[in-house]
Amino acid sequence: MQLFLDTASVTEIRTMWETGILDGVTTNPTLVAKEGRKFEDVLREICALGVPSVSAEVVATDTEGMLREGRHLRTIHPSIYVKVPMTPAGLRATKVLAAEQTRVNMTLVFSANQALLAAKVGAAYVSPFIGRLDDQGQVGMDLIREIVQIYRNYPFPTKVLVASVRHPVHVLEAAKIGADIATMPYAVMEKLVQHPLTDLGLARFLKDWEKVPKG
Repeated sequence: MQLFLDTASVTEIRTMWETGILDGVTTNPTLVAKEGRKFEDVLREICALGVPSVSAEVVATDTEGMLREGRHLRTIHPSIYVKVPMTPAGLRATKVLAAEQTRVNMTLVFSANQALLAAKVGAAYVSPFIGRLDDQGQVGMDLIREIVQIYRNYPFPTKVLVASVRHPVHVLEAAKIGADIATMPYAVMEKLVQHPLTDLGLARFLKDWEKVPKG
């Protein structure tokens, strides 16, 4: 499974990119606003690191506006995937953009039926938001199971990108189900590396090493 960072912080992206575990980045208007920088400047700097998949979201709500923004975003760098919301206008825009060989990440997906429609219009990624479903008393990971099952039944090339990931268990469950990608905040990706027994074991090894005769 590929691991993406859900952030617009170049510092966070660079840190994880250097570890070798990062496969891509997802951004949205909220994340970009936190950086206080021009959207395109942030995108270019992220892409310059060599990240092969960088999702950048349109903010228009009408089809023509989405097409206009999507066509512009794809010119910024070959790594750009255009994020389009799951709406009737978004479906129409995705169909056109996909036909133009623009890779679309259809976002704000909350049902298996929506995911089916995203695949039918040619989205490269579908982004179900599991954490937000959990917040509403549903089991978000059940949606991932449904989408993975549907996509296995048919020859859809669309990849399942698990979004709104809140903790490492979400990542584990997504991997067990067979999702293609999980995107997460920096703090969650950090926790994937950490385990208290690793820290204790390392501390013990170092303490024992001090007892080994030197020289």
